[in-house]
Amino acid sequence: MRNKIILTVGFWIFVAQAFAIQLLIPMDDAQRNHLKSYGIAYWVLQRDIEVKWLLNYRGGSFLMQHHSDIENECVVRGVSFETITDAQASAILNEIARPEVNQDAVSMNKAPKIAVYTPPNKQPWDDAVTLVLTYAEIEYDQIYDEEILNGKLSEYDWLHLHHEDFTGQFGKFWRTYQHMPWYQQEVSINKAMAEKLGFLKVSEMKSFVTREINNYVANGGFLFAMCAATDTYDIARAATGLDICGPMFDGDPADPHAQEYLDFSRTFAFENFHLENDPNVYEFSDIDVTNTRRVSRETDYFTLFEFSAKWDPIPTMLCQNHRNMIKGFMGQTTAFRKELVKPNVLVLGENKPASEARYIHGEQGKGFWTFYGGHDPEDYRHLVGDPPTDLNLFPNSPGYRLILNNVLFPAAKKKKRKT
Repeated sequence: MRNKIILTVGFWIFVAQAFAIQLLIPMDDAQRNHLKSYGIAYWVLQRDIEVKWLLNYRGGSFLMQHHSDIENECVVRGVSFETITDAQASAILNEIARPEVNQDAVSMNKAPKIAVYTPPNKQPWDDAVTLVLTYAEIEYDQIYDEEILNGKLSEYDWLHLHHEDFTGQFGKFWRTYQHMPWYQQEVSINKAMAEKLGFLKVSEMKSFVTREINNYVANGGFLFAMCAATDTYDIARAATGLDICGPMFDGDPADPHAQEYLDFSRTFAFENFHLENDPNVYEFSDIDVTNTRRVSRETDYFTLFEFSAKWDPIPTMLCQNHRNMIKGFMGQTTAFRKELVKPNVLVLGENKPASEARYIHGEQGKGFWTFYGGHDPEDYRHLVGDPPTDLNLFPNSPGYRLILNNVLFPAAKKKKRKT
């Protein structure tokens, strides 16, 4: 009788395990909306439910315990999902865990708190990241110089910088747009903020902002930057204490010897670059290749590197995609001259024939940073005043997926990169 009871209990445990349900969000070509899938993962994390990120499995799929609310949310947002048994989920995880398989499962347990560094007069064409965060329904706060200098960065896990000029030259838009109301408004807001915070010049204020951001990363923060925020951040760091602004920007001439005193030890990504001193030239330095590249739109692609999921989970996370070749796109800073990228920086994506680095990553203290060249992954040459991209037309954008990989990155339990 006792053996019969044991067998009966064992049978029902087996049945319960066989029919327990988990929810798999595939991220390969079976997915109807890749971008909103990240929003589902973030929404689940906000409810303190663990999400497993299955690196290199079906395009970087998400696995979680099934709840009817999650399933309903997927239906409402148009996200493809599959219900599988615990036994099936265990089989997937066991397959992923095999040493010879370049896959891994990373646990995510907490939704990162997100801040976007953006001025109060931001135009719709200013920032692809706010577009995709809004489309994916991922919550974020907007902060700017005053909040950063008042110590608010410590409240956030992830910070984004986009079409921002940290050198104090107002995007070097002066020659073309100096009479435009939006340009005059930007200059006025920044000058008023600098005066309010006790700075004589906008460039001095921005220098202090970059110092605070640098400390934020060193203390464990995650920084993601695109377009002009990438190179102008490093230029401002290297030019700390130097005047590199012409008189139309700050009222006095730039230091003619500033180039000689640049300190590249302060920068995240770039070294040995040369400043563009002419205020009429729409470029900050030779880091960016926009004005010198010889790449046609038809051949403008960059390739993501493949990393070991088990040994290099961080770059593997950042490169999760259903495509390994990504359509190129331009910006004020389109791509980075590879010979100016520091040797300790990890190149995640490159246009090898053109010797361009498009997507790079590094560590600073306890934190991490990622720079992504270009302005908008689904608008090849986005111009001032153009309407914002309608992401309903691009729900499966591989270029936008790279942004959202970085958004979820702080949620993951990371292992130290070993190679």
